[in-house]
Formats: sequence, C-alpha cells, structure tokens
Amino acid sequence: MLFPAAVAGSLPKPFWLSETHKLWPLWKAMGQELELAKRDATLLWIKQQEDAGLDTIGDGEQSRQHFVHGFLEFVDGIDFEHKVEMGIRADRYKAMVPKVVGALKMKGRAHATEAKLLRGHTKRRTKFTLPGPMTIIDTIADAHYGDRIKMAMAFADLLNQEARALQADGIDIVQFDEPAFNAYTKEAASWGIEALHRAIDGLTCTTAVHICYGYGIKANIDWKESLGSEWRQYEDFFPALAKSRIDQVSLECRNSRVPPDLMKLLDGKQVMVGVIDVATDQVETPEQVADTIGLAMKYVPKENIIACTNCGLAPLDRELAIAKLNALGAGAKLARERWG
Repeated sequence: MLFPAAVAGSLPKPFWLSETHKLWPLWKAMGQELELAKRDATLLWIKQQEDAGLDTIGDGEQSRQHFVHGFLEFVDGIDFEHKVEMGIRADRYKAMVPKVVGALKMKGRAHATEAKLLRGHTKRRTKFTLPGPMTIIDTIADAHYGDRIKMAMAFADLLNQEARALQADGIDIVQFDEPAFNAYTKEAASWGIEALHRAIDGLTCTTAVHICYGYGIKANIDWKESLGSEWRQYEDFFPALAKSRIDQVSLECRNSRVPPDLMKLLDGKQVMVGVIDVATDQVETPEQVADTIGLAMKYVPKENIIACTNCGLAPLDRELAIAKLNALGAGAKLARERWG
C-alpha cells in the first residue's frame, strides 16, 4: 500500500489515567487499578487509530510515564530515589533525572504486557517504540561508567534484549526514538548509529529510528526559533543513516524549516515524513496532508513514503489529537487517490 499512515509514538493520556497536557504526568491510581487503567487507555487508542484509518498501530505509550523513563524502570543499576538536576538536549532545558550507579541489567521484560495487548487487539501492522541509546544517556546521570559512549552501548545491549522479545511477541516494527541526534549531530554520525546497530542486532522485523525536533513544549519551540531560517541538523547524519541497517527514518516536514531536499540524503530508506505538526492547535486538512506527501515525492520514491506525525502527541488535548489522527488518515487516503 502507498503512503501507510502511522503516529510517531505517544498519544495523550486520558484524564482518568493521569494528569493531562504533561510530559511527566502523575498517575491517578495505584496497583491493580492503575494497571487496568493503562490497559483501558491502550485499548481506547488502538480503536481511535483504527477509526482514523491508520495502517500501523501503536500502543500510544499509555503505560509509560515518560518515553525514556518508562523503559528505565525495568533496569537494575539505576537510582531513582536520589535524582539530580541535569541539562537535557545540550542544555536546552533542565530536568531532575535518576542516576546510573552500577552495572546495568534488565530486571525482566519491560513491555511484554503492552506488546501482547497491542498485538492481540489489532489485525493491522503494529509498531512499538523504545528510547534510543543516545537519548537515554542524555536523560540520565552517570555515576558509574564514566564514559558516555560506554554507557550508551550498555543500554543498547539491554534495548536489544527487549527488541528481540518484542519481535517474538509479534510486533512488526520496532522503533527507536532518538531526538538527541538533533542536539548532538556529530556524535550521532560518529557513534550514535553504531549504538543503534547494537540495539537492532539479530532483528528480522522492520526497524525504525524517529528523529524529531521535540514535542510542542515551550523549551523546544523556543529552541526552534533560535535555529534560523533553515534547520539543517539532519544533514550531519542522514548520509550515515542512509548507509545504516535501519529500515525507516523519520523527519519533521509539516510547518518545519527543514529543507525538504534533505530527504534525498536518505536514499534507499523508507522515510517517515512528518505531515502533522504537533506544536500547533491548528488541525491539518486532508488536502494539506496530501500536499505534504506530494512535496516529499519530489525527493523520495512514493513507495518509500510513510505518512507520520512530526513527533508524539502526548502533551496535546485528547480531542485535538483525535482530530489530527483523523486528518492523518484521511490525508494519506487522499494521497493514494491522487497518486496511487
């Protein structure tokens, strides 16, 4: 199928599950009640994605308080009790983060429940997201390894364990979220892709890397305004990604200042083209979504284009997110009618 539609990952949590409009929301239940609420929220978003006409379905990250720390909760060697303040994304903003205090190892499976729930409740292709190694080490303090690259590779090994298990659960696409690539562009090319290769070692399912300019929060919006008339960060590492073993690569397109011709640097890859802006309350029309897909066709073969969101939708109002999902599905359908 041409122009399959999918979200980058996260979707808003319902008010009965957690606080809303936040990236680090507090849960509103505990114990078994919380687990049931997570399950219900996941089922809700599976249905909403299907109703919107999306072709690849995710769990909306409903069981994770944060896209990185939801994985870290299942890793031994991390101290969550004594958090420290740390600059994130090259000091774009500050956050209180846990510390790595010992050798890292998995406590067990991280996301078996969510993956099996997702696979068991949709017949469409499934995608499950994991934080990438570089983004993890940019969101946690090191009090053990003393070397960023060494710690990233240790996390890559753990991610590989979980990714292989997700594949065994029947997940079709395993995606690694690496927004840190846009903050540390040279490092992304020099060792970030090597860490991704370590994370995907042995996988036969489709692999993806999502690289965005961040959620639509003030810190990210302010940062984008400082980047000038053209956002050329992708230029530093897309050539290396084109030579990598990763199957799918994302980029922001809708309402971004990324020169669209940078898509040519991803020759041979499937490109997740961001056709939905997550940093505005304005809902795209199907025509606008189709037009953005048409723009991408100037640089990417149409059979390699995936219609996607620029980033996750977690901080948005729930009804707004649903409207944007509907636009995504309808726009991809319109594009198929135009160019199928």
